Amino acid sequence: MTNLAAHREHPARKTHERGPIVHELKCWPKFFGPIIEGRKRHDLRRAGDRDFRIGDRMVLREFCPQSEEYTGRSQTVEISYITSAKEPCALSDQALHGDFCILSIMLVPDA
Repeated sequence: MTNLAAHREHPARKTHERGPIVHELKCWPKFFGPIIEGRKRHDLRRAGDRDFRIGDRMVLREFCPQSEEYTGRSQTVEISYITSAKEPCALSDQALHGDFCILSIMLVPDA
């Protein structure tokens, strides 16, 4: 069903259909804690970094930027909605820079 490898699609292939995939990403402790507690239900990411789509999963691996090491903790989340410059919010079509997207996320228990 999914490809656990950090998946990056070639831009020329973005138009074809694909099923949900799993992205493996670093997540700093100050964001990781609120995510696993269920208080932070969104994640700001670079829009062009990966081919994020609704239904994809992300394995967030806690990473300490000071020590430049993973802590060993991880959490799987599923992308439930994507806000980007392509799909602007009601406030303004210029509210979000085109290089970024806001991923609405749901915890995936026992994944």
